[in-house]
Amino acid sequence: MSGLSGRASIAGIGATDFSKESGRSELQLSCEATLAALADCGLAPSDVDGLVTFTMDNSAEIAVARELGMGDLTFFSRINYGGGAACATVQQAAMAVATGVAEVVVCYRGFNERSGQRFGQVASWAAAQVNSNGLDNAWTYPYGLSTPAATVAMQARWYMDRYGATSEDFGRVAVADRKHAATNPNAFFVGRPITLADHQASRMIADPLRLLDCCQESDGAVALVVTTSERARDLRQRPALIAAAAQGSAPDQFVMTSYYRDDIGVPEMGVVGRQLWAQSGIGPADVQTAVLYDHFTPYVLMQLEELGFCAPGEARDFIAGGAIELGGRLPINTHGGQLGEAYIHGMNGIAEAVRQVRGTAVNQVPDVEHVLVTAGTGVPTSGLVLAPG
Repeated sequence: MSGLSGRASIAGIGATDFSKESGRSELQLSCEATLAALADCGLAPSDVDGLVTFTMDNSAEIAVARELGMGDLTFFSRINYGGGAACATVQQAAMAVATGVAEVVVCYRGFNERSGQRFGQVASWAAAQVNSNGLDNAWTYPYGLSTPAATVAMQARWYMDRYGATSEDFGRVAVADRKHAATNPNAFFVGRPITLADHQASRMIADPLRLLDCCQESDGAVALVVTTSERARDLRQRPALIAAAAQGSAPDQFVMTSYYRDDIGVPEMGVVGRQLWAQSGIGPADVQTAVLYDHFTPYVLMQLEELGFCAPGEARDFIAGGAIELGGRLPINTHGGQLGEAYIHGMNGIAEAVRQVRGTAVNQVPDVEHVLVTAGTGVPTSGLVLAPG
């Protein structure tokens, strides 16, 4: 186990409502979620001395601190690569508190991604960024590969051709997520499960991806409070021990356009997985439930393979028969995931993992000892293993 393992915990979680039209600024959403997370664990804004968010977040750390009346900040950090940043915000916070750089760090992400800038549509700014990511996107945008769905469709088709996976296999992920969302009162799709037939009847977005293979566009915010495990044990909630935290990027890595590599999966998640197992001292068989980043259904199958739950090409058999649903051998995304609850760049998935550790999830898995959480796939990414504190 690594020197970081067990030294920090997630002590508080908070979120706004998840909607398609929040009616508030992104800064207000982030502040609301932060206040909720602090109240959850019994701390005040004045206790916070560190903040972490995504490079894509529009709410500056100093603005959040100002609006909430925080005092001195001794640590602030931002993580790149979109959804791949989610678990890495917790890793950064854990390293800060474990080394004494900060005592209480809040990780936050808030956006109006439906009523404001919609990531699922063509965004010319992505090819005009004054950095190498903009240059990379400029290779594909003029040829029509200008949405996340279009780029994922390239990799999904290759995966299907190599391993014989089908659209129905992808659909089983959507069915499981929506089944879990249907009983989650905080999910946008509460009360609205789907069948495999519904998935197959949904319109094509970018062949082979159908509408129900693609995550939502959501307005909302999520915040997480990270502190030392020693301090967390004295706070209001049962802490979620950070047993492992890792980032990963693989050879010949791009952002969403890495489909020319010899490895057609998501090898960056393999980099993360190997670190998580080494740090925590466990393996896939020791995980009772997982929150796998599900912005597009094919990447869930690829993650199962990269993380060692099954061999390459065998994920379609692994998920058959309801194996990833509540009561199956590996329930995933028990909150409904980004397909069913909300798309908050994966941060709501971390909050669900904390609830599973606490034993307070709506769709609670029995006897949870370890929860695996992953961040964005198709990009440099990150992951966590959480355990009861």
